[in-house]
Amino acid sequence: MVDLPFYSRWLNKKKRGNILELCCGTGRLTIPLAQEGYHITGVDNNPSMLKQAKAKANKLNVPIRFIKADIRALDVPEMYDIIFIPFNSIHHLYNNQDFFSVLIRIKKQLKRNGYFIFDCFNPDIHYIINAEKGEQVIAGYSTHDGRNVVIKQTMAYENTTQINRIKWHYFINGKFDSVQNMDMRLFFPKELDTYLNIHGFKIIHKFGGFEEEIFENKSAKQIFVCKK
Repeated sequence: MVDLPFYSRWLNKKKRGNILELCCGTGRLTIPLAQEGYHITGVDNNPSMLKQAKAKANKLNVPIRFIKADIRALDVPEMYDIIFIPFNSIHHLYNNQDFFSVLIRIKKQLKRNGYFIFDCFNPDIHYIINAEKGEQVIAGYSTHDGRNVVIKQTMAYENTTQINRIKWHYFINGKFDSVQNMDMRLFFPKELDTYLNIHGFKIIHKFGGFEEEIFENKSAKQIFVCKK
């Protein structure tokens, strides 16, 4: 997990603080961060993922509070020293109002001088243009029962919505099986800078990778460390 050391370093700025992870999923980061001693709460709107997260935490005897909530309407009684959204999750906020609602909620729940940290992709238009030309094989593996699975990706970018319509086509033993939608709203660098400033967040760092590389034109990531 290339992002775990990054988030651990920044959470250490408020080692004894109250930490909130939004879009925590199955606890991929939540659980190891709690094992490091951070007082962390995980939020997600997917009951199946939260069930898995709770089961893993219980098995490891790691006390974590998990909350089922839509982050666009987040309303919890606690205030937090750090709130973070990992793993490109903001790309699933498909319109501006959704993203603005999240920023408003985060600012409300964040303590004074608290940190808001998140990562997302830096849009690569050249990659999108090439990927739109046809199906691309992006993965292949064999299951425990001997089935050969191939995943082919198709992509179509919508200029009007800034949504990259991504579909994963699953083939099992050479035959088509199913399609999974992986749509992602793209956020461009100056666009994000503006939205954060408008909503009262001070950008103290903007990195291009989890090793805290300088953000530049060819950076694959946009990683923001903001203060309220």
